[in-house]
Amino acid sequence: MAVKFRDYYEVLGVPRTASEEDIRKAFRKLARQHHPDVAKDKKGAEDKFKEINEAYEVLSDPDKRKKYDQLGANWKQGAEFRPPPGWQSRGGQPFGGGQGRPDFETHFGGTGFSDFFETMFGAGAGRRSGRGFRAEPEDEDFAERGRDVQGDIMVTLEEAFKGSIRAINVQRATACLQCGGTGVRGTSVCKACGGNGRVMTTDTHQVRIPPGVMDGQRLRIPGRGEAGVSGGASGDLLLRVRLAKHPDFLVEDNQLIYEIELAPWEAVLGVQIRVPTLENPVSIKVPPGTQNGQRLRVRGHGLPLASGPRGDLFVVLRVEVPKQITPREKELWEQLARESNFSPRG
Repeated sequence: MAVKFRDYYEVLGVPRTASEEDIRKAFRKLARQHHPDVAKDKKGAEDKFKEINEAYEVLSDPDKRKKYDQLGANWKQGAEFRPPPGWQSRGGQPFGGGQGRPDFETHFGGTGFSDFFETMFGAGAGRRSGRGFRAEPEDEDFAERGRDVQGDIMVTLEEAFKGSIRAINVQRATACLQCGGTGVRGTSVCKACGGNGRVMTTDTHQVRIPPGVMDGQRLRIPGRGEAGVSGGASGDLLLRVRLAKHPDFLVEDNQLIYEIELAPWEAVLGVQIRVPTLENPVSIKVPPGTQNGQRLRVRGHGLPLASGPRGDLFVVLRVEVPKQITPREKELWEQLARESNFSPRG
């Protein structure tokens, strides 16, 4: 199956030799620039934000990045791409049905991930859905449940906070039953499939993303998977939630983590600061004598749970030391060093 190759390094604007920190900085810069909440072109920003997130999803994960780098550096953005031989054993997407079934391929639209990502790194990549139950009727036929169809869906923190409804397209290419996938019937081109051996069908499903959805959680849409055999029930559509990376917040369960920098004197003397939330900014008091890495809890400003109280926001304080100072500032620091009784080494 050919898909459009995506150069994730090019998307983030970093070389293939970029460090984890370089990749993280590039993502945060681009994600802030193209976040739909701040960009004027909402639709364009949303598409770009998802593209940036997909690239970061792969390059920030050591295992995914290693697999991606195995593809080589000679592919160009947007070029037609076929997985190399043996990729299936390394985690790629195998296509094709089981015994007695036509071959099939499944593509998703509206999930926030490209076909390239779904093929190489998606929930359905490298695995097959298990066969369903069998009921043995009186005759020789049997009913078999259709396989579940699996994919990923990118969910922003804003969607996880408020909930949303998303339209998901599921496109299936199945082997033509008239010609058995050959594209030829007898000595003529098969009219049912036009000679390509496959029949395309597209279904659109409205998927409800509930408030408080968690990373890795699966959303089940019953009966929207592969059709059953001989009257068997259809399988389900299973979408694994991948929370989009946010330029400001990290996520730990239903808690949000936000890092903010302090000047040394702010940590020593205390200060009132404003920090963002998923709603409106809040003002918090940094107490005198704050230590580097100390966390302040802002209750009730994290993500909701499906049941129970809302999580909290933790503000992590990072004390930054100036890299360059003026001659006058140097005099003041030297004066402080002479007069202070503080010793960090006891």
